[in-house]
Amino acid sequence: MNKRIIPDAITSCNLLCGSMAVYMATQYEFLWAFGLILAGAVFDFFDGLSARLLKAPSPIGIQLDSLADDITFGLAPSMLLFCYLKPLLGWWAAIALLMAAFSALRLAKFNVDERQHDSFIGLATPANAIFWGGVCAMPYAMLAHDWMAWVLLGLSLVSCYLLNAEIPFFSFKSFRKDRLTIILFLCGCLILIGFCVLKACLAHHIEFAFFAGAACIIWYVALNLLMLCMPKKN
Repeated sequence: MNKRIIPDAITSCNLLCGSMAVYMATQYEFLWAFGLILAGAVFDFFDGLSARLLKAPSPIGIQLDSLADDITFGLAPSMLLFCYLKPLLGWWAAIALLMAAFSALRLAKFNVDERQHDSFIGLATPANAIFWGGVCAMPYAMLAHDWMAWVLLGLSLVSCYLLNAEIPFFSFKSFRKDRLTIILFLCGCLILIGFCVLKACLAHHIEFAFFAGAACIIWYVALNLLMLCMPKKN
């Protein structure tokens, strides 16, 4: 059996998760959509890992990976936010679909950018998708005021910028170089996840637990921006 089939099959599972997430979003099953995006992220991690372990990289696999990522981490979160905001904002919510286009641009740049072997320039599409999945997992009752829906729509444009901004973001691939930063990030994530789970238990709303994904991405972006502002050692 051709070893290349295995990572390609895993990538295809990623694409299928993204496709089902889009469908679930149109059915207003936001928790299911978010869960499928998370499942796609797991497959996205293991397809690259399996290709390295099996020593079976392929040009087709690289292209298939980008196509799958654009569905799961580009179209799916865009459609999720669109469907989430449409009952509140009407067709103005279609602005959220811009994220799909900017995610595609982000992935295309990643494929040709030699600087992004062990880190990222711009926010990675899986991180952006996890953020919006966590936000849209919250019930409408959590939007205390109508204007908060417009804030979310505005934040989608911020996402479009961050996806393609010339801002360095650390990756777990750069653990040797960014060991302390990554450990700090993981510690912060544990605190945020614990808080969100505790809040979910006390409020009897499981949706608060899912918001942990969005909270961790906010922390990830904030930490990277903080590191960018710190003076570099000579």
